[in-house]
Amino acid sequence: MDEYVGQAELVERLSIALEAVRQRGESMEHVLLHGPPGLGKTTLAHVIATEMGTRLYTTSGPALSKAGDLIGTLTKMGEGDVLFIDEIHRLPAAVEEYIYPAMEDFKVDFTVDSGMHAKVITVGLKPFTLIGATTRAGLLTQPLRSRFGIAHHLDYYDNAELRRILVRAVERLSMSDVSEAALDSIASRSRGTPRVALRLLRRVRDFAQVRSHGAPTPDVVEEALALEGVDGEGLDELDRKYLSTIFETYGGGPVGLEAIAATMGDDATTLEDVVEPYLLQKGFLARTRQGRCLTQRAGEHLGLQVPGDLF
Repeated sequence: MDEYVGQAELVERLSIALEAVRQRGESMEHVLLHGPPGLGKTTLAHVIATEMGTRLYTTSGPALSKAGDLIGTLTKMGEGDVLFIDEIHRLPAAVEEYIYPAMEDFKVDFTVDSGMHAKVITVGLKPFTLIGATTRAGLLTQPLRSRFGIAHHLDYYDNAELRRILVRAVERLSMSDVSEAALDSIASRSRGTPRVALRLLRRVRDFAQVRSHGAPTPDVVEEALALEGVDGEGLDELDRKYLSTIFETYGGGPVGLEAIAATMGDDATTLEDVVEPYLLQKGFLARTRQGRCLTQRAGEHLGLQVPGDLF
């Protein structure tokens, strides 16, 4: 836990809880982590299991299509083991019903046969920790959400935290002669997301190896990321297409999301979950009652003359 970068408030809460349960010899409380993808939810599950000295079982909501899938995993877990369910909001309702007694009483009740011959069998479970991760916390049912002892929203990382992650990654990738300016350039374009930062670092490494004999200078970083379509603000091709569609087709807005998606030939959910959060964070997009509008800052970045009376 001491090596985990970022999310200082969450790390402190987890450290206190882990130390307390270790002293009492108990299993960790159930944990719910929610936030945008790529911020370290899965990594935290591995960290918690390592701190507890127990095994980690990993699955996802869509993979648990029937109750037998869940029961099979729960019954083979040892005391204090960690079950990590990614995209837990996509658990089928029938499977979710079995999780409630497992989380609270460490037992599972399931029905054998049907009709007049039906009988309920109770299977005891060893105390375990359930860690749920989701990018859509609003889709979780209230009964499931209330059973987690620790719930936390993961925030985007700042450039200093991303640079610390990149420094560690540079060592693991055995890259040499990477200047601080080069790392700062990558961090500033990583959309506040460690997963994006590490992906861009790998692309820079490949580009530097082929085009500049392995020396990732700031100029090489600029060329590599330009080839990837990532500009100085971290916007990619889809982001720029989204903004230019609003400007060119709808005069800068306001316009509804469905209309933008239809014009771009893309999925509205993808635009809302993947594209819009970063544009809103950067101040390039505004959501109003009438629809989406470009801001003056978006116009300046794209070199467009955005009308000043949109609001």
